[in-house]
Amino acid sequence: QVQLVESGGGLVQAGGSLRLSCVISGTSSSITTTGWYRQAPGKQRELVATITSAGSTNFADSVKGRFTISRDNAKNTVYLQMNNLKPEDTAEYYCIADLVQLVVGVARYWGQGTQVTVSS
Repeated sequence: QVQLVESGGGLVQAGGSLRLSCVISGTSSSITTTGWYRQAPGKQRELVATITSAGSTNFADSVKGRFTISRDNAKNTVYLQMNNLKPEDTAEYYCIADLVQLVVGVARYWGQGTQVTVSS
């Protein structure tokens, strides 16, 4: 059973930093793209950052220059370093992982989310 477990969320003041981690377990499938989405109250879920198995990254315009994403393939873990946080970064952050599977091809899995709250 594939599991994605996020950690590292919390309450921080504007201008502060947090580091989110996501451990992907329960699979021997190759992980292609992994990364983070977020959803603020009353808003649609949006992409924050992704990273491919080759190390290519993609960021939402709103976080470019403030957030970085990395992955440790040996540990099946993806990280999101968030610096210079703003109140508008407040949201539930979700980890995603795209796994290559024999029957369905590439399947996307989601974590349960971790809350990030940035106070002004």
